[in-house]
Amino acid sequence: MSGPAVPYDYDDNPQRFLAWQPAEDVHERIAERVARERLVPVLDLGCGDGRLARAMRDTSGWIGVDISTTLLALAPRPVVHADGLHLPIRRNSIAAVAALWMLYHFAEPTLVIAEAHRVLRPGGFFVACTSARDDAPELLPPANPTSFDAEDAPAIVASVFGKVEVEHWDDQLVELRDGAELYRYLIQHLADPNLADGVEVPLRLTKRGCLIWARK
Repeated sequence: MSGPAVPYDYDDNPQRFLAWQPAEDVHERIAERVARERLVPVLDLGCGDGRLARAMRDTSGWIGVDISTTLLALAPRPVVHADGLHLPIRRNSIAAVAALWMLYHFAEPTLVIAEAHRVLRPGGFFVACTSARDDAPELLPPANPTSFDAEDAPAIVASVFGKVEVEHWDDQLVELRDGAELYRYLIQHLADPNLADGVEVPLRLTKRGCLIWARK
């Protein structure tokens, strides 16, 4: 069962979001598929500081969208300051829409997904990702449900698009090398930094979540 939206603090506390970033993330995999299938233009919802754009070989077709003016200032151009619920984009005009690590900020993520469906061309791709509630069990207790967790996310996307393609991950994909990185990881994940006390490093974390593709 889905839960409440996760509050966002990207303008009030941007250093929290920027405290830690993984060496590899889903952005690189998505950029590879975008290039392979020539999906242009790409609308990057909740683009943050533009990691997907930096992963793309050719950024000329990338358009970033975010509600945070602070993070948009760090992203490549072009960008649009807008809410995912109300996109200033024409219907049937976009080849791919990415909603990466952001749909849990909305109480009703289906409304954002429906807006993505509206702007996509027929045959265009939507892609979203999120973590499971038991992500990083070596460090964190199971999380309370949010509005868009891996346990429910495929069904939520399917409620708008119908058929979905789901890629799950469940492996030790992240290594925290020292205490400082462990502390930054906890800060970035909205966790209690006191959880770092007494933890031996380096620490390998099992990351659990999913990537969801859907075609209009």
